Amino acid sequence: MLTLTDVKKSFGAHEVIKGISFQVEKGESFGLLGPNGAGKSTLISMICGLIPNGAGEIRVNGKLVGKHLKETKQIIGVVPQDIALYPTMSAMDNLMFWGKMYGLSGKKAKARAKEVLNIVGLTERGKDRIETFSGGMKRRINIGAALMHEPQLLIMDEPTVGIDPQSRNHILETVKSLNEQGLTVIYTSHYMEEVEFLCKRIAILDEGKLIVSGTKKDLNNRLAGGIVLKLTVGTLHPSFIEQVKKLNGVEKVIVQTAEELDVHLQSKMEIVADVILLASQSGVVIHNMQLKEANLETLFLQLTGRSLRE
Repeated sequence: MLTLTDVKKSFGAHEVIKGISFQVEKGESFGLLGPNGAGKSTLISMICGLIPNGAGEIRVNGKLVGKHLKETKQIIGVVPQDIALYPTMSAMDNLMFWGKMYGLSGKKAKARAKEVLNIVGLTERGKDRIETFSGGMKRRINIGAALMHEPQLLIMDEPTVGIDPQSRNHILETVKSLNEQGLTVIYTSHYMEEVEFLCKRIAILDEGKLIVSGTKKDLNNRLAGGIVLKLTVGTLHPSFIEQVKKLNGVEKVIVQTAEELDVHLQSKMEIVADVILLASQSGVVIHNMQLKEANLETLFLQLTGRSLRE
């Protein structure tokens, strides 16, 4: 459905996208994970043909986006970060407007708008103005607008930013259902738990580069240590850090701040007791200790030395 080959983009002297390549199969739910400023939105704009790529190739359904812009736009639905709705119009009228923009006749637009309201779970609010909706409900209608022309590829650019947990869960369940019905989905976020829930294959971006990609299993296999011991202490002494690194079963140690340390372990066993003993011998006071299973956030931290939300 989508192929990117060594795609690059610069704005003046600033290189924003630095040679990204990946493929998305038909019917797949593919996650683009990365912190704010990683280049996710720029990449989406190029895929949709909103801005030209500086170098490389982008193909949608086998067609070069730059040469077949009309054809590729007809099969793509885009859910932008910002709400693309008219606040004084009703939900139904907004959906019909966007349906007509996609070329649907009045009768077809109205019928499809009713279907879409049902898909996003807002049938009973169809006649109400958007300005009366909560943030989460606006987001759901925003998704509905992208579904009006029954796209083959749905691209979602951080669709759950700034909404309540209930609306967020509804959106995630809706996207999962659409994908299970055969819709190809590209989902961007800096919330790793959303991407883990929705996507079988994941690409992680940082500073315009693709730093790792693969299935969730592939990425988990790259983790140095499946368990993370998170320590919050009074003051981290360098000698304590070096001693922890030498313990059997410790894969990696990452210093987060002057008071926070992540210790990546092979298992939960006696290493925890060894760390406590070392802290006592080194005069390090432990204020808090947590054991966590390693995840995509952990992998990103290992690869870049910082958090996804930094």
